[in-house]
Amino acid sequence: MILISKILFFTSHHGFYTVILLFIFFGLLSFVTKKAWFLAPIIPLAILNGFAGQYLNAWFLNKYGVESTAIITSDVETNSTLNDMYIHDYEAIVKKQDGKYTTTFFSTTTATIYPIRNSIRIPSQKDLPVKYIPGYEKNIVMLYDQSIEGKILLEYEKLAPVNSAKIKYEADRKNKEFTEEYIAALEDYVKNYDNEQYKVKIKELKAELKHLK
Repeated sequence: MILISKILFFTSHHGFYTVILLFIFFGLLSFVTKKAWFLAPIIPLAILNGFAGQYLNAWFLNKYGVESTAIITSDVETNSTLNDMYIHDYEAIVKKQDGKYTTTFFSTTTATIYPIRNSIRIPSQKDLPVKYIPGYEKNIVMLYDQSIEGKILLEYEKLAPVNSAKIKYEADRKNKEFTEEYIAALEDYVKNYDNEQYKVKIKELKAELKHLK
């Protein structure tokens, strides 16, 4: 596991050098075997690593890693941009299983985050929830949904259908479909978040629903 973690850390953080190593490895293989077709996988593998290297690393660490915390100690804005946003270089310390800390680094473009999404969100809290393979704590995956920012975002996303259904219901309280949609949205919300006001509202809406055709 440690070796796999080291390989994934290198390929996800050093894309350029990974391409060079691919050329060297398959080039030597082609030279030794005298078969040119060994050169064919180089470009596809390089492109695949560029697009999916971080995602594979995130999946691996979340699947087999142990939970811990990390603290970002440095956040430096660079002159490079990604999607019109400046890329940041980060340094962090990671808490090992023995309670001691070790250092690591990543950037906006190399950060490994789980769950896997198209957006790059790096939480700013002090005790950042992470996972790693014991023995190679440098390679971490940030557990965004377990962070404070992630939990706030998840609750906001759960509230969006509630607010949408509420607008429809208040526009036409006699509409059975709108009332049912509002009830369903509230019930989905209270499954994850305890809200007495919403629980009372659900009972009121269900009582109203009985009188609607």
